Amino acid sequence: MRVAIVGASGAVGQEFLRVLAERNFPVSELVLFGSSRSAGTEYEFKGKKYVVKELQHNDDFKDIDIAFTSAGAGISKEYADTITKYGAVMIDNSSAFRMDNDVPLVVPECNAADALNRPRNIIANPNCTTIMMVVALQPLENISHIKRIHIASYQAASGAGAAAMAELEQQYREVLDNKPATVNKFAYQLAYNVIPQIDVFTDNGYTKEEMKMFNETKKIMHSDVNCSAMCVRVPSLRSHSESIWVETEKPISVEEARAAFAKGEGLQLMDEPENKKYPMPLFLAGKDDVYVGRVRKDLANENGLTFWIVGDQIKKGAALNAVQIAEYLIKVNGVKQK
Repeated sequence: MRVAIVGASGAVGQEFLRVLAERNFPVSELVLFGSSRSAGTEYEFKGKKYVVKELQHNDDFKDIDIAFTSAGAGISKEYADTITKYGAVMIDNSSAFRMDNDVPLVVPECNAADALNRPRNIIANPNCTTIMMVVALQPLENISHIKRIHIASYQAASGAGAAAMAELEQQYREVLDNKPATVNKFAYQLAYNVIPQIDVFTDNGYTKEEMKMFNETKKIMHSDVNCSAMCVRVPSLRSHSESIWVETEKPISVEEARAAFAKGEGLQLMDEPENKKYPMPLFLAGKDDVYVGRVRKDLANENGLTFWIVGDQIKKGAALNAVQIAEYLIKVNGVKQK
């Protein structure tokens, strides 16, 4: 595959390079793109140096098969036609096209085949918290239809990019040195704090991040399920956590749920509360799978279950999911439109 990465210098762009190498993705040619600011920067991939090119409206994508884009919604919208003009598949990590009817929104563990129906040759990568959640929900949906979801997310600094991760580290140092904390990437100091806001508020009192989970879950799972979310930024560096309550049409026992999670694609069951064994972000950064623990019945709903998940937001929540989409297309010979 002739592969392009747009936004190569960002946290997700760098993760793309690592994931492609780790998974031995069949890259015959690699082209890196970035802003005028990052153009000229060198990165290594499989022992070879690559120089970032400035993204422009030209024919640079003429020979590209798959373009992974992670440079923000504005850039994705502006350059979509340029990227796909000659047949490249654009797998986009921004929010630009997720809810467009003619753009599939794909999590391979749930709806891989949707990637084959892409009128604009664009496939959208969902929001990170949504990706993690639906990977865990799919095994339960296979047992009994999920009617309602309540979810509280505990999202690491990584969700706001590499600069936000660096700022959190800087804040900890500054606070310990009795210096004023530098605050640029978040509304408030994140070190020693939690912030109950991710993205901007909408008219209904929910943030855009919370509404993404409501809307994207329906589209990915082809479901009428309603998802009520509370998204919180926490002072961990990398990997998001989520506490999830689901109501199913028929009761699912804890034993059934654990068995389903243990066999679920892209999941790891880590649920031994008696041994204090449960998923935590400190120990799961860099892992491919979503980890599930604290599985128990919902005391407030006889058809309810509640559980805890942790996953690496930059990896499975972004770069890995996109690469898995590309791997699926290669597997079913679906890169080129028929």
